[in-house]
Amino acid sequence: MPLRTERAPIERGSLLSLEAYARQRNEFRAKVMQHKKRRTVHLGAHLTLQFEDELTIRYQVQEMLRIERIFEEDGIQGELDAYNPLLPDGSNWKATMLIEYPDAEERKRMLARMKGIERQVWVQVEGCERVGAIADEDLERENDEKTSAVHFVRFEFSAPMREALRAGAQVILGVEHPAYRANAELGSEVRAALAADLD
Repeated sequence: MPLRTERAPIERGSLLSLEAYARQRNEFRAKVMQHKKRRTVHLGAHLTLQFEDELTIRYQVQEMLRIERIFEEDGIQGELDAYNPLLPDGSNWKATMLIEYPDAEERKRMLARMKGIERQVWVQVEGCERVGAIADEDLERENDEKTSAVHFVRFEFSAPMREALRAGAQVILGVEHPAYRANAELGSEVRAALAADLD
């Protein structure tokens, strides 16, 4: 099932050429890394959610074009078609979820134990019910043996939840899985950055 995007997608004409991006990359990358700090939530020591928006997705597309040396129209459009659905559309937050274990053997063992964890992540806006993650709408990232170290998740908010978020309600993000449990209250800076994604 394709992911949906209702906000204006990133258009081909707004991307930098490979040459122009090479000249601006260091400055642009520094800006994006600073921006990402206000859009990153750690759940315990091993699970991170990086909430995407227009700037983070634009950076990802430009990086993929650079790494793959893509300059033909079909290839560029293919990258846009892959990444545009990760833009939040005004009623939701969309995030890249990373399961991080530096040791390869521990990572292999834990990914086997953490099957289904991508569907056990939730957000709770103060005074509202929990919202569970909708995971991996583009393709299945889990098999019989293990889950993937990378997932894409979406959290859909009702109008009252969006209103509460914009008004500064407290937000808790959590995960409850037999192999991994953690939660975190969003700080004011992160909460404000993510509230701006909502119409």
